[in-house]
Amino acid sequence: MLRRLALAGALACAAVPAVAQTAPQKPKLLVFITVDQLRPEYFTRWPGQLNGGLARLWNGGAVFTNAHQDHAITETAPGHASVMSGRFPRGTGIVSNPAGVHPDPQTRLVGYDSVGSSPFRFRGSVLLDWMRVADPRSRALSVSRKDRGAILPLGRAHQSVFWYAPNGSFVTSTYYADSLPAWVRELNARRIPQSYAGQRWDLAAPASSYPERDSVPIENRGRDFTFPHRFPTTPDSAALVFASYPAMDSLTMQMALRGLRTMRLGEGPATDLLAVSLSTTDAVGHAFGPDSREIHDQVLRLDRWLGAFLDSVYAGRDPSTVIVALTADHGVTPYPEVADPAHAAQMHVSDEALVRWTRDAATRYGVDAGAVRWDDAGLLRLDPAALARAGRDPQALAREFAATARAIPGVLRADLVSALASGDTVDDAVKRRWLHMLPRDLPFYATVTLRPGYVWGASTYAQHGSPWDMDSHVPIIFYGAPFRPGKYDVFARTVDIAPTLARALGVAPTEPIDGRVLAPALR
Repeated sequence: MLRRLALAGALACAAVPAVAQTAPQKPKLLVFITVDQLRPEYFTRWPGQLNGGLARLWNGGAVFTNAHQDHAITETAPGHASVMSGRFPRGTGIVSNPAGVHPDPQTRLVGYDSVGSSPFRFRGSVLLDWMRVADPRSRALSVSRKDRGAILPLGRAHQSVFWYAPNGSFVTSTYYADSLPAWVRELNARRIPQSYAGQRWDLAAPASSYPERDSVPIENRGRDFTFPHRFPTTPDSAALVFASYPAMDSLTMQMALRGLRTMRLGEGPATDLLAVSLSTTDAVGHAFGPDSREIHDQVLRLDRWLGAFLDSVYAGRDPSTVIVALTADHGVTPYPEVADPAHAAQMHVSDEALVRWTRDAATRYGVDAGAVRWDDAGLLRLDPAALARAGRDPQALAREFAATARAIPGVLRADLVSALASGDTVDDAVKRRWLHMLPRDLPFYATVTLRPGYVWGASTYAQHGSPWDMDSHVPIIFYGAPFRPGKYDVFARTVDIAPTLARALGVAPTEPIDGRVLAPALR
């Protein structure tokens, strides 16, 4: 049985009364939770098996069941940039994971010898900025396994931000600080990830509780796809892979609670923010898929640990002054081999023709290869200045590219960016999400969208990143005294989270945003 982290002391498990739902006081602490790759169906897929934190929020919160990351490239960085800014990627400038937070050559990591990460590409403000304009005494702590998961919810703010490094430590970058605080160093010194050497991840519940098949060879790249899953036997190797195991979420929450207590968040005169991004559901989902026994077990563990985490928060703070919000940065597309075995081969789409086209186009038009670029996020990027010097029209080139893309089996559509704003952008979700995706000043000229359930390449891991609902559908839950519990099936977007929380906190956005207040959730 996989050892649970020693959360005693860090995660007090005493029963806590339900949060008071009348006469709300001024919120003193906002706990904002993002679960990477959390599909809403996980809340109800296994009836009676969730009874911890996920169940508490689902049953007692204001739950928006038809909520989406309403942009096209449903990846971690764009998703985390939108949830607290109230703006689509076209406004935040974060259009993909590679265009997220790393690398920033002007920074170094603190606690690990590497080039650093920062929000230098992020544009505009976030909820924390609005809170600090209203009261400069507001403070924030953000913790995640991923640098982008920790950094982007706080925008460009210089606050306390930490993430996990391959050496088993939580680190920050010189964008935020020149040294780690004592409480972080103390946790790192416990070498918890290294202590898992030789241990194993086994089922958290009796095997009869899991309807999923355990032996599915497509999972985990065809290696170690049945329980139990063992850690490497050496401490450094265990720390290196620790981020892919469920215990990573528990360690992240332990880190967040240590910071909450040491920094005394929620005890001051202003509202403070604790942002926690939990990444293991994404790691397990990629490796084993959303229909696996492993993802079932991961969600059970997440539910238990999140319950203990919330108990600890409420044990140390007046529950009537704490509000909680939970969402996800994206969903996930099932393995074609699991979802539709008869057609799986054709559902893996090769981009070889597009790679070849970009190379040939650069040669034909006498420009550097970097002037004509395609990536499998679905974007054609051109250098208009280089093409102008070569006497070429970028729009003509984009039309040629789109025609090539449309001829590839598995491609549903290829759109010119210049035409996205025309026609139906209400019922045509794909067009709308691409329109929400791309800043006008960046030189993107065409987009490519595969058929639903299709994926790029012959990859043997589950993917996300498409504009389809299976990747965009996420939970949005608000919990606490200002909110009206219930299930709401109105269409909601993650850009609506920040303005709704701002209304609950009595602050206002400091710039135009895309989101709107989800008024039904508020008392």
